[in-house]
Amino acid sequence: MGSEQFEKLIKDKIEEALKNSEHPKKFFVTENGRGVVDGGDLYNALLKDVLNVVGNALAGIFTEIAAAGAAENNSKSKK
Repeated sequence: MGSEQFEKLIKDKIEEALKNSEHPKKFFVTENGRGVVDGGDLYNALLKDVLNVVGNALAGIFTEIAAAGAAENNSKSKK
């Protein structure tokens, strides 16, 4: 499975989990003192950014694990 496939799988799973979970109503205060309510535009943008970072990190981790596993299998098969 390649990096792009991992990214798509992770993105799909994150979106599925978001749709199936109920987000609690929360109120955040930003650095400039603005209030951000769960479900608002600023909150949704922040949530999307955080989930994209997490998704990209997971895709990188799984790609490295898959590459290491493939390299290990190749070295075992050569022996």
